[in-house]
Amino acid sequence: MTDRDEHDRYEAGIVTDFSKRMSYSSYLSLDRLLDAQHPVSDPEHHDELLFIIQHQTTELWFKLVLHELTDACRLLRDDQLQPALKRIARVKHIQRTLTEQWSVLATLTPTEYSQFRGSLGNSSGFQSWQYRAVEFALGNKDERLLTVFADDPDARALLADLLERPSLYDEFLRNLHRSGFVVPASVLERDVTKPYRFDESLMPVIREIYRHAEDNWSQYEACEELVDLEENFQLWRFRHLRTVQRTIGMKTGTGGSSGVPFLQKALSITFFPELFEVRTQIGAPA
Repeated sequence: MTDRDEHDRYEAGIVTDFSKRMSYSSYLSLDRLLDAQHPVSDPEHHDELLFIIQHQTTELWFKLVLHELTDACRLLRDDQLQPALKRIARVKHIQRTLTEQWSVLATLTPTEYSQFRGSLGNSSGFQSWQYRAVEFALGNKDERLLTVFADDPDARALLADLLERPSLYDEFLRNLHRSGFVVPASVLERDVTKPYRFDESLMPVIREIYRHAEDNWSQYEACEELVDLEENFQLWRFRHLRTVQRTIGMKTGTGGSSGVPFLQKALSITFFPELFEVRTQIGAPA
């Protein structure tokens, strides 16, 4: 290729002078973003940058997940079910990215991680307030967790606000009620600051939706979208567990948790229990 050919690759209309224009870098604040990685190991270990970027990108995706879930709740309150499902669909794609991202961290061997793990002190993913916010938005609430963020007033305030708000599932069930479905008062009037628990009295409504899907297609679709959301979350949790086990085995976590056993407990948590119980009941012998 000649110099002339190389020059001709650039179209005449392409903007190259950004002295008075907003550029790609300025729009994305790349100077701040790319200067936000500060390894603490001394001497700096090569693989610590991977560890930092893995968790920073996860937090960025969590920020978008919260953005979408918050708006999905608003749309459900306004009885705009289909736009709410669009928000949930986007979250599902983000979840797949988050799950696949563990494969990058899994390239960190136990030997490599052990050479800078001690420099992390007590910092731990357990302390991610955005992760807790996502769980609160999905209904897995625990007021005791607010104490973890006592030294971060903004994070604590956001979690305290989410604690008091109806979860995504609460908003969906209230939407069902306003759409004419007989949702029991025990569900509609529950204490939303507590984690959602299975309620047998809700099962007739859920069975009706699934048994007559053709007559309740929007609600049926919404239930299946929520099932997808939970399944993706569990896949992310499992991939997290396996990556931790692959990297540190059965050691305790840097934040003081039991490590792998602690993560295993999370696999039993369900956000939308009736949507899974209906699978047992549909088609079962009377």
